[in-house]
Amino acid sequence: MGFYDVIQQWKDFDFERYFAEVTDNDVLDSIYKEKLTEYDLLNLLSPKAKNHLERMARRAQEIKTQHFGNIISLYMPIYISNFCTNNCAYCGFSKKNHIVRKHQNLEEIEEEAKEIAKQGVEHILMLTGEAHGLVTLDYLKDAVKVLKKYFNSVSIEVMPLEEWEYKELADIGVDGLTVYQETYDEEIYDKVHLSGKKKDYHFRLNTPERGAKAGLRTIGIGPLFGLSEIKKEAFFAGLHLKYLTDKYLNSSFAISLPRINPAEGGFQPDHPLDDITFVQFMTAYRLFQVKADINISTREIASFRDHLMHMGITKMSVGSKTDVGGYTEHDPSTCQFEISDNRSAEETIQAIRDNGFQPIYKDWQQIK
Repeated sequence: MGFYDVIQQWKDFDFERYFAEVTDNDVLDSIYKEKLTEYDLLNLLSPKAKNHLERMARRAQEIKTQHFGNIISLYMPIYISNFCTNNCAYCGFSKKNHIVRKHQNLEEIEEEAKEIAKQGVEHILMLTGEAHGLVTLDYLKDAVKVLKKYFNSVSIEVMPLEEWEYKELADIGVDGLTVYQETYDEEIYDKVHLSGKKKDYHFRLNTPERGAKAGLRTIGIGPLFGLSEIKKEAFFAGLHLKYLTDKYLNSSFAISLPRINPAEGGFQPDHPLDDITFVQFMTAYRLFQVKADINISTREIASFRDHLMHMGITKMSVGSKTDVGGYTEHDPSTCQFEISDNRSAEETIQAIRDNGFQPIYKDWQQIK
């Protein structure tokens, strides 16, 4: 049974009726249980749970400290191409947008890598637009070989690939994959993905599994909050995390909570996620899947990210640029979306220390 079958099992569930019947005692029971079920996750995502956010936050930090210690791992993104053959209503890279586009050659990628490496962060996330025919497997492999000269860990956030393609990338040193489903609602997915290969809902939904089968060490998932009803999105993302964690024991899994930020094209979300509900969802994930990483990106403002450090997160991006060529500032392209935390890597790392946590530049070593 695949995860789509899990979605179908819950398709006709009356979420609003369930949420309306959740009591304070239901929420409290779910906060302090050792092993949570899907119904406990629903309790923690319910409106009633907002009465107990302080308890959820304290419990989340206790669990995080128990399983991860007093650390926050660091990573930096590198965008190497922003060409795209998809037409997605919400994305700044969509082919419909008339933006400054750039596709780096290997020399330019190496120049960016050298600049990023000065920060000392050993985890890099390589991103591209989904430009089929331009961003080829060979191009990705050549770029990874360049990045591996400067970084211990290279993860990718590119177009969904086949299992054999992930295996070839893993063989040359890629150890992580990030792929967001954007929305788990199949009808809305079809409406916001107007054309291009990304329109294939099922191929994207099964991408994390293909990465796990290929032997990738870490895999990150998440919805893009704003496209569909937020409590349902949060629930299905949590179910997806549980499904993957239970089925693929040789990979570790992470979840993110990206919100739609201003981008080229001016897309306005129908279902915005406010800060309080963001905290509710994030702490619910920590209680529901105690060993999962929780990642917070620079989509969020600096003061909010500093606040979230005390609520169970384990990973943060630092000093991010979302434009191709952004670190060297040589003919930079249009950004995918606007960064909200504009601090330098050094400033963010100092903030992590000031909040009482240990920043981790490198948390594993690949043995050839």
